[in-house]
Parts: sequence; structure tokens; C-alpha cells
Amino acid sequence: MNKAFVKESDEDDDLDSAPKLPQGVKNYITPAGYQQLKDEFDQLWKIERPALVKTITWAASNGDRSENGDYIYGKRRLREIDRRLRFLSKRLDNAEVVDPAQRGACDQVFFGATVTVCDIQGETRTYSIVGLDEADPGRGRISWISPLAKALLKAREGDCVKLQTPAGIEELEVVEIRYEAL
Repeated sequence: MNKAFVKESDEDDDLDSAPKLPQGVKNYITPAGYQQLKDEFDQLWKIERPALVKTITWAASNGDRSENGDYIYGKRRLREIDRRLRFLSKRLDNAEVVDPAQRGACDQVFFGATVTVCDIQGETRTYSIVGLDEADPGRGRISWISPLAKALLKAREGDCVKLQTPAGIEELEVVEIRYEAL
């Protein structure tokens, strides 16, 4: 079978697996999230890629490339790095950096807010509303386009919001809203 019709690996799909932004929506991101993406871009562009190109050049100079592992896997890794660099470049170019610490006192939930909510059982949880690329639910950082963040947006302290979950509708009371550097 011709190589053009065979997919080499599913690994390549994992690099761009970050969710896509809805059409026509800005890519809001905090300064820390922007810096994290920029650091990853710089690491790949200035350190990993040049070292890999050097290795591939050395491997290519050894002759037969058909069974040269350094060459074959180096070229595959180079494609992965280039794909990730294109993705990061697009995300950085379209980023709208919003610093929550600059907002000051605000009694409404917007991008960058750290919100404490209380459910019907009396459990309190705290979430920070951040950009799509910096979301980390395990650390309480949720994307501003997530269902929970959409339910909380524009709410004020004391408001009850309804969140549609697989288990049904959950009511959450907004206990505290603050804006701070993340």
C-alpha cells in the first residue's frame, strides 16, 4: 500500500488537542497564561528544535536513511514540534491578555474573577475563571467558555445561579468574588 494512504501514528493528534475557540470569539488569557504559552514556544523554537535539526543532519550524513532510527524518529519529532509551534503561534497572535489584578473592586463575575460558590449541601468551592489554554479544573481554574463559568458570568455576590449537570440542575450561591493576580 502506498505510504500516502497510511497514517503513521495517532501521537500527532494529541499536540493540538486543546479545545477550539468558538467562531468569532476572542482568546482571552491572563498574563501568567500568556507567559506560559510564550515560554513553551521559546523552549521549542530556541532549544529543542535546533538540537533536533542538528541530530537529524548528523543522522542523514550517515548514509542509508531507510533504517536510520535517529533520522526517522527525528523527522517525526520535528513534524510534531513544528505543528505545536504553529498552534502556539496562532494562539499567541490571537490572545487578548486581561489582567484580573487591574480590574480592582468589582461586584460582578467577569473573566479573571476568583469566585467562591456554595451548593445546596453547604459545600464551598472556589474557581478562577481563566483562558481556554490555562484551564486546570484540578486547581480550580476553569475556562471562561465552560458551562460553569458561563453560568457564573455577570452574577453578583448573593446571587443563585443554575448549572445544568448530567445529574440535573444544580443551584449554586455566589459567596465571594475577588480579582487577584493568578
